[in-house]
Amino acid sequence: MKISKFFEFVYLAAAVFFLYEAVNIWNTERNKAYLFLLFVFIAVFMFFFRRHFRNKYQNRNK
Repeated sequence: MKISKFFEFVYLAAAVFFLYEAVNIWNTERNKAYLFLLFVFIAVFMFFFRRHFRNKYQNRNK
């Protein structure tokens, strides 16, 4: 179970990285920046999705 907690935060780290990249290239390559913002949205969604189901699985075992 500790690995699943770790990978939740990997999604957040990826979201921060993609947001950083999107901000850096916003003025030069706008289409690529939109793609990075989409990746930010997906990574944040996956963080909450995995956290929800991990908590649901843990509560079921109690």
